[in-house]
Amino acid sequence: MSWTRKIIHLDMDCFYAAIEQRDNPELRGKPVGVGGARDRRGVLTTCSYEARPFGVRSAMPTFLALRMCPQLIVVPTRFDVYRAESRRIREIFAAFTHLIEPLSLDEAYLDVSHLDHDPAAVAFEIRERIFEQTGLTASAGVAPNKLLAKVASDVNKPNGQCVVPPAGVAAFMANLPVRKLWGVGGVSAEKLERRGIRTCGDLQRLSRIDLHGLFGRFGLELYDLCRGIDERPVEPHRLRKSLSTEETFTRDLTTLAECERRLAILHSDLLRDLAKARDVRPIRKAFVKIKFANFSRTTVERVANEPALPVFSALLEEGFRRGNGLAVRLLGAGVRYAEESGETGQMALEL
Repeated sequence: MSWTRKIIHLDMDCFYAAIEQRDNPELRGKPVGVGGARDRRGVLTTCSYEARPFGVRSAMPTFLALRMCPQLIVVPTRFDVYRAESRRIREIFAAFTHLIEPLSLDEAYLDVSHLDHDPAAVAFEIRERIFEQTGLTASAGVAPNKLLAKVASDVNKPNGQCVVPPAGVAAFMANLPVRKLWGVGGVSAEKLERRGIRTCGDLQRLSRIDLHGLFGRFGLELYDLCRGIDERPVEPHRLRKSLSTEETFTRDLTTLAECERRLAILHSDLLRDLAKARDVRPIRKAFVKIKFANFSRTTVERVANEPALPVFSALLEEGFRRGNGLAVRLLGAGVRYAEESGETGQMALEL
């Protein structure tokens, strides 16, 4: 089976932490966290590989990271430096293709379908140039579409790459954990696990009707995703306007207290996704979306410069009252980014 599309997902290895270790030799080989100080109730943006065996992760409160790894060295963010390095790396990408879709400062999709070369060789050459010019390593996934390329880029981290050829898609997806699919967070994965579904191969046994009943419209997307089907094009200059997470419940929630418990889980998922996105634009608004048992919807939002749980709790309470006693079928929580026209705010995470 020949390649009809050649998509590469390039992901820098611990980008911010790697830059700090590169620029400060005293940090090399040591557990490093990049983010907010403990006394400011900060959150880590990322951490070095040396910190991960201790359980330290992105989006973790700094005080908790220090409790888990007392020897963790926490350094402040330097976004001017990270942006400069990101520009250098994108110039390398541009030498191979103009179809570049940045996801954040440290990762991007590249469409190299127009090149006659083996896409694995192209990915390797890009990674070599990045290291030669910046001293930083990158990992890559090479596949016929964006979904597979992004999943594959995580397989051989750090400083490696994974190729999923068209003929190997079915085998690659069969044993892939459902948690690896776009849009499947901890709550959704637990819902599927209760049904004995842990891999995409397991998920393929469910019909479109089954999946729609479990997840609504997203279930129809899951039907394709678990089979490795993704027709999305690489979109240069694409800029996300918001980021959110949501859950459709198998049993409607009837009380505000139940909704608040679910909201806390969604909030944790949102913080994780914000850390992954590493979008440096300021947050402009926070919002909560509710779908009631009669399928009516409401969205409550307000100006906010950080994704604090009390903000979302207040929005939930207002939205719940709008239902006049109706049970809740779906909850969502998210943030809207400031436009580039000059809206102001603070960082998405307190760094």
